Amino acid sequence: MSYKIRSNDLVIVLTGKDKGKVGIVKKIYRSNNTVIVEGINIVKKHQKSIPEKQQSGGIISKELPIHISNVSIFNKKLKKSDKVEFFWHLGKKKRRFKSNKELIQ
Repeated sequence: MSYKIRSNDLVIVLTGKDKGKVGIVKKIYRSNNTVIVEGINIVKKHQKSIPEKQQSGGIISKELPIHISNVSIFNKKLKKSDKVEFFWHLGKKKRRFKSNKELIQ
């Protein structure tokens, strides 16, 4: 199955505490349909120090995955979320925005 959202795409969050924020997709987990978006869904984790690994303890911030249905691809020209359509161009499958038919880079 081909996802409409890929790594390094600019996406906007549709629901949740970070609704309306825009970020870049860092990683996609296909097994549970989640994505990690840069700067979105950040939580504080209390990390215990591990002397064997020279890992210091403290409070660290990390990004947790968000479900892929809660994000949508962001169109910079229109400054809003947009739908994606696939089409064939010179024998290759490409993606473009549905509203203005602009290619997604």
